[in-house]
Amino acid sequence: MPSPYRAIFGPPGTKSFSAAGLLGRMPLSMLGIGVVTMVSQLTGRYGLAGALSATLALSAALLGPQISRLVDRHGQRRVLRPATLVSVTAVAGLLLSAQQRWADWTLFVFAACAGCVPSVGSMVRARWAALYRGSPRELHTAYSWESIVDECCFIFGPILSIGLCTAWFPESGPLLAAVFLVAGVFWLTAQRATEPVPHPRVAHTAGSALRSPGLRVLVVTFVATGAIFGSIDVVTVAFAEADGRKGAASLVLAVYALGSCVAGAVFGLLHLKGHASRRWVVGVCVMALSMVPLQLAGTLPLLAVALFIAGLSVAPTMVTTMALVEEHVPREKLTEGMTWTSTGLAVGVALGSSAAGWVVDAAGASHGYLVPCAAGLLGAAVALLGYRRLRPTAPAAHPAGSAGVVQQGGAEGGAEQSDSGGERVL
Repeated sequence: MPSPYRAIFGPPGTKSFSAAGLLGRMPLSMLGIGVVTMVSQLTGRYGLAGALSATLALSAALLGPQISRLVDRHGQRRVLRPATLVSVTAVAGLLLSAQQRWADWTLFVFAACAGCVPSVGSMVRARWAALYRGSPRELHTAYSWESIVDECCFIFGPILSIGLCTAWFPESGPLLAAVFLVAGVFWLTAQRATEPVPHPRVAHTAGSALRSPGLRVLVVTFVATGAIFGSIDVVTVAFAEADGRKGAASLVLAVYALGSCVAGAVFGLLHLKGHASRRWVVGVCVMALSMVPLQLAGTLPLLAVALFIAGLSVAPTMVTTMALVEEHVPREKLTEGMTWTSTGLAVGVALGSSAAGWVVDAAGASHGYLVPCAAGLLGAAVALLGYRRLRPTAPAAHPAGSAGVVQQGGAEGGAEQSDSGGERVL
């Protein structure tokens, strides 16, 4: 492991909570694609599969910020365990109703309830933020590390989920995802020493973190980014099935995540200058352009190459987003603020997977990659129009007790931060 990464694991407990976060985040890459694979296996209906995946993602988008707001007030242990139990119970109901061929509406009810899943990535990044408050270089490396962990989930998660669904029994992928969620959350919340101190209820009288104009730009852009991810998942499964190798979809999607993982590892080693907002806009635009070659990939090997190249822009953009969230959101609302970006992704995944499912059913898998291409162009347009709201502003604009505004570089550029707020969370 390169020395900057080795250095961040010096304090006690860091390896344990990061490992627990890895387990707890596996469902992020396994559950949605597992539901798509399961339902398409059982019914052959990609429209229904995409709609269920969209319902699951949309439910998580609506409930996730509320769970994180409760975490900011009451702590991770008191909130995450009950929320996780509700979610896994609903997943069990979804699998049972699919296996028993119950009415479609029961599938949607359980999928909606299964969205009560905590944003484990935000919880882990909250611990890094509390640990390295006031140390922007170390925090940049920690965020980059967690981005690598995210991509490891997306490398191995789809392989496990799709592979189990196609090789064992259709419900096995989502079932394993639920097991990972329970194990990861309960292991994470058992580690009390590194849990961030919750803020009193009085700190939340100012309203939602979403009142920040900069955060709203990030969230809306992430809706389009999530549509890219959701549609690529659905279309790739359909593309592989049309090619007669449905199980290979997991490997192709893993290559997409591998590109992001490689880029994230390198990005964490860089000592960047200039404000994060400029790098963020460039990253979003490059992500949009990387969707164009997907239209030309006529075989699975060519598709894998195109997705690897597309993945190179993902992790750096995500890491930069976390620096901007920390900059624009008050410290006492940081977990909620970072969860809102996850919410934007989840809404986008819902829209993208649903749209891709209908396009595949109506026009075939070969036309499905038009959906992520359109989503990328929309995201780039929003990022360019909203860029001025992400540029650095004066610290005086923040109320007392909120996170100080970084003048240059955010968490990435190594700029100084005021003592009134330093937690950075995703």
